[in-house]
Amino acid sequence: QVQLVESGGGLVQAGGSLRLSCAASGLPFSGYAMGWFRQAPGTEREFVTVITQTSQRTYYADSVKGRFTISRDNAKNMVYLQMNSLNTEDTAVYYCAAAPNVHAYMDDSYYEYWGQGTQVTVSS
Repeated sequence: QVQLVESGGGLVQAGGSLRLSCAASGLPFSGYAMGWFRQAPGTEREFVTVITQTSQRTYYADSVKGRFTISRDNAKNMVYLQMNSLNTEDTAVYYCAAAPNVHAYMDDSYYEYWGQGTQVTVSS
């Protein structure tokens, strides 16, 4: 059974930082690209970032470029999202997801497995 479990969300003031983690089990982790998506209330789920299987390539949404950094540790089956300079528009539930590759990395329907999400709230 595949499980993706996010952690690290919480309440932070604007300008602050958070680091999200995603623990994966039940899948050949190093064979999957790993992404983060987010969904704010009343909005569609949106792509945030993705990292390829060997960390060779990363892609970011324009809204987070330069502020967020994705990384992974294949030995630990973990993927991370370091979020800096947070603002209120970053408030959302953040989801970890696994895809076979990055051919359609912005399309959430392309991802095979999803976590339950972790809430990030940025206060002004």
